[in-house]
Amino acid sequence: MVMTAIITIIAAYFIGSINFAVIFTKLFTHRDIRDFGSGNAGTTNVMRVGGFLPGALTFLCDALKGFAACALGKLIFDYISHYSDSVWAWSIFGAYICGIACMLGHVFPIFFGFKGGKGVATSVGIFAVCCPIAIALGLVCFALLLLITRIVSVSSLSATVVVVVFSIIFADAYAPLIPQIVMSVIMGIIVYVKHIDNIKRLMKGEEKKIFVRRK
Repeated sequence: MVMTAIITIIAAYFIGSINFAVIFTKLFTHRDIRDFGSGNAGTTNVMRVGGFLPGALTFLCDALKGFAACALGKLIFDYISHYSDSVWAWSIFGAYICGIACMLGHVFPIFFGFKGGKGVATSVGIFAVCCPIAIALGLVCFALLLLITRIVSVSSLSATVVVVVFSIIFADAYAPLIPQIVMSVIMGIIVYVKHIDNIKRLMKGEEKKIFVRRK
């Protein structure tokens, strides 16, 4: 059963390593997104470099891969729990652990030279499995702030805090709370660490507002 859990976590990492920003930009523009714009392999940069359609597809597929990895973890760990008394075999922990593995795959993709995105879109799919209420509130926060500020990083960072806080408030009551808090916070930290350059630009008032390139 331990080997089954390890294989599932590794599979989640490989799922996360499928970088759709790179794939769709090459498909639509025949360029490597990491060589243009901000250099980030994520939705915002894809929209700026390639336009709305590849950007929207990137967001959707990145979210779906997070959802798939977590759903897989939840399913397999639920199966393992029938044969193990370990608290770590609970399905909610399988979802969180595989979520972290998927996010690390997205940020450090083995298929793309370990140079990936920031994990925001992927975390949407992850928390849709781990805590749907939290991600729903986070998306509302993101949308409102994006309308007000037109700055994606501000919206993303604020929404991340909302998601982490509410994932703790609405944590699985049947599972130990502390591990859920730790794993949720870890994913939040990953997002913030990947946004360090954005935070520096925000402090200098140099962060760009979102726009979609017109063809």
